[in-house]
Amino acid sequence: MIDWADAEKLGGEPDGFERLWTPHRMAYVKSASDRPTMDGQRGCPLCKTPEDDNREHLIVHRGTTCYVVLNLYPYNPGHLMVCPFRHVGWYTEITEAERNEMAALTQRGMTVLQELSGTQGFNVGMNQGRTGGAGIHEHLHQHIVPRWVGDSNFLPIIGQTKALPELLDETWRRVSEAWDA
Repeated sequence: MIDWADAEKLGGEPDGFERLWTPHRMAYVKSASDRPTMDGQRGCPLCKTPEDDNREHLIVHRGTTCYVVLNLYPYNPGHLMVCPFRHVGWYTEITEAERNEMAALTQRGMTVLQELSGTQGFNVGMNQGRTGGAGIHEHLHQHIVPRWVGDSNFLPIIGQTKALPELLDETWRRVSEAWDA
């Protein structure tokens, strides 16, 4: 019988890291490669058309080649994503115009969030490919996650729950109104 209290010693010399065992995540890891690929725009939640209602689709700004949308499953209030309108999966495949507008919209998104909510920092980035951690790897999207001192706590780690102090609809309203202000 293994004494799990001594599990750190099973692999040799302790490395100084604490471990948080999350076996419930294995179901996601195992099923991630089973999700069918989204070919073209069929079924892709990030493919938007001019007819799509901004509020219903959480779009806060439409540019020429890219748009900005609230993340439906935010890490923090105001979590934005900048996406090209075109269904393309890799940063290396976007055009110069898409790349430039994505960068400009990222800067504007950071400015809007700082002005609205006193954001103290950001996580900005993209996960590329299924193996790189992209939940929707077929459609490129760059995350803008506002951060504040103390915004992380035990709830997501222990309780598998994220406490968000503002409803998505209210965040959409505030960010949309502030975008062109």
